[in-house]
Amino acid sequence: MRRRSVLFASTILPLARSAGAASGAPGGPAVLELFTSQGCSSCPPADALLGELAQRPDTIALAWHVDYWNYLGWKDPYANRSWTERQKDYARRLKGEVFTPAMVVNGAAMVVGSDRHAVAQAMRDTPVPTAATLRRTATGLEARVGAWPDGTGAMLMFYDPESATSVAAGENGGRRLKEYRIVRDAQEVRLSVGTNEMPAPPAGRGAVLLIRNADGRIVAAADLPPDRSVS
Repeated sequence: MRRRSVLFASTILPLARSAGAASGAPGGPAVLELFTSQGCSSCPPADALLGELAQRPDTIALAWHVDYWNYLGWKDPYANRSWTERQKDYARRLKGEVFTPAMVVNGAAMVVGSDRHAVAQAMRDTPVPTAATLRRTATGLEARVGAWPDGTGAMLMFYDPESATSVAAGENGGRRLKEYRIVRDAQEVRLSVGTNEMPAPPAGRGAVLLIRNADGRIVAAADLPPDRSVS
């Protein structure tokens, strides 16, 4: 685990427990958000774990590549300053620390992303989001959601299902890294209860819809894999 002490100086957040663990509807997918970087030598095991967990039908996995490792000789081609800001926002909300690899589970707990036991425990201990629906239409995407509390916001993300990169420099110099569910675009969207029309992802990319409450916890989520019929 690697920390950047210039960002937040505090201890790692213990696993979050919620008396409302049943507040999410049963059957919703767990949402795993991994904050990672190709410039971090501790991150490849977490990337591999995310790829493994992404195969589970009860899990939505996303990898956000942060940019604060780029100064060590290798610029991560997927790094984005906005993704770093997202991690910093989680750290503020969860009273945690900005580090890699960090896994945020259901927007409610932050643990070391390569620690299989800690990730599994957080998945058990945090509220399960409600399942939303996301499907393709002739003109784009259609999302269907139920009621949600005041102050809730929604974000639509497009992701690459997997990618391999030969890293030429930095802490992972000389390695070929395989990474999964890499977020390439994210945008806030306005939703209403019922059916909502949204833009379609580019060819070869999947889509995830996340709905968060005012505390940043995920209350509903949907995942739509890439359309394999499109070459």
